[in-house]
Amino acid sequence: MRKRPHVRVNIGGIELKNPVMTASGTFGYAREFEHLVDLNRLGAIIVKGLSLEPAKGNPPQRIVETRCGMLNAIGLENVGLAAFVKEKIPFLAQLATPFFVNIYGKTIAEYAELAARLDDVKDIAGIEVNISCPNVKSGGMAFGAYPESASEVVRAVREKTTRHLMVKLSPNVTDIAAVARSVEAAGADSISLINTITGMAVDIETRRPKLANVTGGLSGPAIKPIALRMVWQVVQNVKIPVIGIGGIMTAEDALEFLIAGAVAVQVGTANFINPQATMDIIEGIESYLIAKKIADISDIIGSLEV
Repeated sequence: MRKRPHVRVNIGGIELKNPVMTASGTFGYAREFEHLVDLNRLGAIIVKGLSLEPAKGNPPQRIVETRCGMLNAIGLENVGLAAFVKEKIPFLAQLATPFFVNIYGKTIAEYAELAARLDDVKDIAGIEVNISCPNVKSGGMAFGAYPESASEVVRAVREKTTRHLMVKLSPNVTDIAAVARSVEAAGADSISLINTITGMAVDIETRRPKLANVTGGLSGPAIKPIALRMVWQVVQNVKIPVIGIGGIMTAEDALEFLIAGAVAVQVGTANFINPQATMDIIEGIESYLIAKKIADISDIIGSLEV
């Protein structure tokens, strides 16, 4: 019987049993999937984006299917910090899989307060900072749009937490490498990318936007080539671990990101289409390594030849 390959990866001191994580906003608080997948087989879980207070999100229509993915304008609906700690963490804490809490704020002060309050909560492996949110004090410009504002958020969060700090980058920027370098310098322990790409859809019968919010975030297979390019660029520009996100539907997709230099991947939109996607990807990665007679996954990470 052939020995199974070593698929453990390390992200800034946190060891994952394999490189397959769930993307925030596509896996709820994990309990929603407990009868669909073996949660203890996952590399890590990123829970739904969390704010200080409960958020209702946007009015419907909030999701639109596209030819190669989906547009969403959920509006970061969530239960809020207090309810999350009381109602969601007990379930997550008993899993054999590390979990990260994705946070967002309307101001830098909100990000900092969230980080400070989560720092006192045991069992959390780390924080993923969503910097794609609009800064209400700067005319709605996303925090992650420019290196200066991105680093300002990360620096404020870093001062308030000792947890692993993962920063999720927006693709809606001019220079992704510059933003990545800025958050690394501000204290990020790892970088995840990409978040969704801003898009929209129009109903030609009513001549109205299909989304109530008019615009939304495009995800799914359509964005994979863009995500892969951006991940590769960031890997060339930072020393901290990079986690790839964007259109990862199969093990082949995940392997492309790993070969391009990502230490791990996050699976998002695929969870809506195939709830077993993460399990299929984990098994597919192992099958690839066995077929190629590769004993350790580290031998393919960053192995791209250009």
